[in-house]
Amino acid sequence: MPAELIVLVTAIVIAWLIFTWLIRVVKVSITTAITIAAIVLFLQVVFGIGYQEVWQQLVRLIQNVWQFFSDR
Repeated sequence: MPAELIVLVTAIVIAWLIFTWLIRVVKVSITTAITIAAIVLFLQVVFGIGYQEVWQQLVRLIQNVWQFFSDR
């Protein structure tokens, strides 16, 4: 009986740790998504820059960085 109890308690602790980790990941992901949306909205309202333009620049930046490191 004590061995079963130890296994049960261990399983509950592991499940709790995974659950709290998952909640933290979801919380950070939502915060990041809201921050990105706020930045894009700010750029669109203040400067008239659409999300397509931001996306194109981001793709160009990634391509330039990739090209820089792959040319070495």
